[in-house]
Amino acid sequence: MISRFHFPGRLPGDGEVALPDDLAHHALRVLRLRDGAPMVLFDGEGGEVEARLAVRGKAGFALLGERHACDRESPVRVVLAQALAAGDKMDWVVQKAVELGVAAIHPVQAERSVLRLSGERADKRRAHWQQVAVSACEQSGRNRIPEVASVRPLAQWLDAMRGQCAYVLAPGGGAGFPARERPEGAVHVLVGPEGGWTESELAACDAAGLQRVTLGPRVLRTETAGLAALAVLQAHWGDF
Repeated sequence: MISRFHFPGRLPGDGEVALPDDLAHHALRVLRLRDGAPMVLFDGEGGEVEARLAVRGKAGFALLGERHACDRESPVRVVLAQALAAGDKMDWVVQKAVELGVAAIHPVQAERSVLRLSGERADKRRAHWQQVAVSACEQSGRNRIPEVASVRPLAQWLDAMRGQCAYVLAPGGGAGFPARERPEGAVHVLVGPEGGWTESELAACDAAGLQRVTLGPRVLRTETAGLAALAVLQAHWGDF
């Protein structure tokens, strides 16, 4: 397969561009691409550019070729609101959600979230998750990068959802997605933490107008539930 790379900044229509140090390091030292190797660059604005690698000393350049206006975004815009999960679970959720076509990811602080983030530490984790999303786009062929939003408390996120099409995954609650009518705009899906939702949190979701939805009679882990919901929505309303 031809290697794909995200190029930070707007790609010109032709000519050549110097590869940023991180990109050049990955291409030359990690993937060990040789001078003249074919590659594909995308800048996140839609479309991708054929290119060839030019190696000059320790520096890398891309000789730009034809630009293709291909769009691999899903027809259903799903925003995944994921309650913070511990360990590498958030990395896993971000990576796989991007592969499944998520439009954006909103990390949410819930009462029973094992991981607690705020301030500079939260900013660093968000930046890390955004880079995970970039890497997932490189691998999956997407040319637009879903935004990973800043971490917000659940109450703050719910305030922003009033009037939106939003669902909360709750075992034993409501019908499944196939029983719903397809909305006109974005679909927001809220996933709980390892310890599940508290009764007060579910009541707050109800008050904010979220619809409870189930994914069947089994209880799914937090890192499984959102991905399962994305797959269902892609199969029901998207491009699966």
